[in-house]
Amino acid sequence: MLTSRIVGTGSYVPEQIVTNDDLAKIVDTNDEWIRTRTGIRQRRLVTEEGTSQMAAKAAKRALEQSGVKPEEIELIILGTSSQDYCFPSGACEVQAMIGAVNAVCYDLSAACTGFVYALNTAHAFIKAGIYRTALIIGSDVLSKLIDWSDRGTCVLFGDGAGAAVVKADETGILGMRMYSDGTKGDVLICGARTNGNFLLGKKPELGYMTMNGQEVFKFAVKKVPEVIRQVLEDTGTPMEEIRYFVLHQANYRIIESVAKRLKVDMEKFPANMEYYGNTSGASIPILLDEMNRAGKLNPGDKIILSGFGGGLTWGATLIQW
Repeated sequence: MLTSRIVGTGSYVPEQIVTNDDLAKIVDTNDEWIRTRTGIRQRRLVTEEGTSQMAAKAAKRALEQSGVKPEEIELIILGTSSQDYCFPSGACEVQAMIGAVNAVCYDLSAACTGFVYALNTAHAFIKAGIYRTALIIGSDVLSKLIDWSDRGTCVLFGDGAGAAVVKADETGILGMRMYSDGTKGDVLICGARTNGNFLLGKKPELGYMTMNGQEVFKFAVKKVPEVIRQVLEDTGTPMEEIRYFVLHQANYRIIESVAKRLKVDMEKFPANMEYYGNTSGASIPILLDEMNRAGKLNPGDKIILSGFGGGLTWGATLIQW
């Protein structure tokens, strides 16, 4: 039966490193407080690149590894919450930058679940026989959405991009689930432009990210294990057969809690938020690319990808590498 297989990965992070000690100079915090509560030591922040530029750099690396030419790409989906423009879409910008002249392109907004949503959406197109080759990207510049005087959020996030080339094949994605709960959207929110025009006598203003950390934590540690179990049940896959659980890199404590609830050893939960912080839709593909290039993924390995984020949104995908 036809499915979707990842044939190449790529990632990109900005050069500028910002440590916890650097942030302690601008807000009332310190390295120990951040590390013990999140597992984050540093993050990368853009100084020149935009969301689409980072996405294109990650995409080029994925294409290079896959051996797929840009003109062979039929579909580009960019999972992002921080596109550079309201329009054109970031995906269309990437198309122009990499020369994917034959692709249909659009952005998908599912916050930190963006890459999983985008991958599953491309998979649906491929299973339907509409497209055979797709480029999936997660890219976010959350540094431009953060109130840098708010120590509750500014210590958590970083910028980055990750990508995967996906092709129709006989092996690959075995199962997937996606969920949303809009009734709890206010626990993690970032305002766009406020209403403003000449009738109101005011100009539109940009909003910033706000988060109820405790509610997000409770949501993640409950819903992520649930959706992982559902995907495994859907596919008749025993938990023991999963080699890696590649989760959204938000907080090390969340990953520890998920592992405990699933009764799975932490060795199966790779993590890199120590170096990048929470890169939103980019976190899963950045980690996946690092694992792939380090030779940690072997043909036949079964891997779970699972994201969770604003919306609220969450989902999981079971892949046979």
